[in-house]
Amino acid sequence: MSLALEGITKRFGDFTAVDSVTLEARDGEFVVLLGPSGCGKSTLLRVAAGLEHADAGRVRIGGRDVTEMEPRDRDIAMVFQSYALYPHMSVAGNIAYPLRIRKRPAGEIAAEVRRTASTLGLADLLERRPRELSGGQRQRVALARAIIRRPKAFLMDEPLSNLDARLRVEMRFELRRLHHELKTVTLYVTHDQAEAMTLADRIAVIHNGRLVQFDTPANIYHRPANLFVAGFLGSPSMNFMEDGKVTLGVRPEDIEVSFDQRPGWRSGRVWVCEDLGNETLVRIAVGADQVTARMPGGVGAAFDAPVWFRFDEAKVHRFDQATGEKKR
Repeated sequence: MSLALEGITKRFGDFTAVDSVTLEARDGEFVVLLGPSGCGKSTLLRVAAGLEHADAGRVRIGGRDVTEMEPRDRDIAMVFQSYALYPHMSVAGNIAYPLRIRKRPAGEIAAEVRRTASTLGLADLLERRPRELSGGQRQRVALARAIIRRPKAFLMDEPLSNLDARLRVEMRFELRRLHHELKTVTLYVTHDQAEAMTLADRIAVIHNGRLVQFDTPANIYHRPANLFVAGFLGSPSMNFMEDGKVTLGVRPEDIEVSFDQRPGWRSGRVWVCEDLGNETLVRIAVGADQVTARMPGGVGAAFDAPVWFRFDEAKVHRFDQATGEKKR
């Protein structure tokens, strides 16, 4: 079951939030809408859900035009950053709610609740109230409530943003495993590149309401289409240097560093060195500019120590300064 957005434009007064976006999440595919706050990704998701009406374009689910349908008739399930659980209901009651309002038989509902709760590790929590749960448990309840009726598509709007860093990592694993089991087409909004890179089959990068690149995580990281994508993906971000009419870009892991003088290598001084355990980030001052290099963990370097470095020329990106587009 695919989900296609065709030429979607959405305006709020004179402001164009989404500008002629076309993309398709194929059957069973997990597509992430990635971009900074205010870029239009959540608006695009709301158009797909029917919560906003597009000024132009069509929405298709499984090839069927659902543009004029109400959200309840599109057979989609949404998960938001707020858990939106009913506080007076138990976990079982919250999970069962979508089936109860569809008047499914009680025995069938109970069996589906047990099955879904087991899938998400909630079997021992069914009698608890939301206030008795951790943030991660509440998010799993929200997911269980969404999946229990087996919708045609999942639409998720920053569902992990309220969790702490450790729980976000755990829930990424949960979501990836869940998608592997359900194989339901999913459109997922986030500004977190780690979520995008680890969850997505393909990433749609949104900037100023426009789709600027739609590709696999590996291709977007290693072959960015323009300066925006190159700078937005990666932590630390890509290093940029102006060279005539071209902007050169190189990722921190594609810079080789030596604390001994090397003939033909560029020289600089250590601006700051961060040992993160699994890796070391060295920021090098080169005149008025700085570049960041990624090195193995345990590397130590004193402030202002001399350092030499060179780029892996095969992995240097070149962008047109005037347009920002990648040069072929």
